[in-house]
Amino acid sequence: MPEFIGMQGLIIVLVLALVLFGPKRLPEMGRGLGKGMREFKDSITGNDAPQPLPAAVEADQSPE
Repeated sequence: MPEFIGMQGLIIVLVLALVLFGPKRLPEMGRGLGKGMREFKDSITGNDAPQPLPAAVEADQSPE
């Protein structure tokens, strides 16, 4: 952890994010950030093959 932030600064940033974006939007933003980081890492390493979807997501997207 960077020394210039500290624990109090980290808590303040997290509380501000919760107030600004709300509890419903934060998980969505986290998933988007994780997906973006994963795509960036894959483009750097040259891994262009798409990752298979987890079984739970595949079951949700099945045609009815």
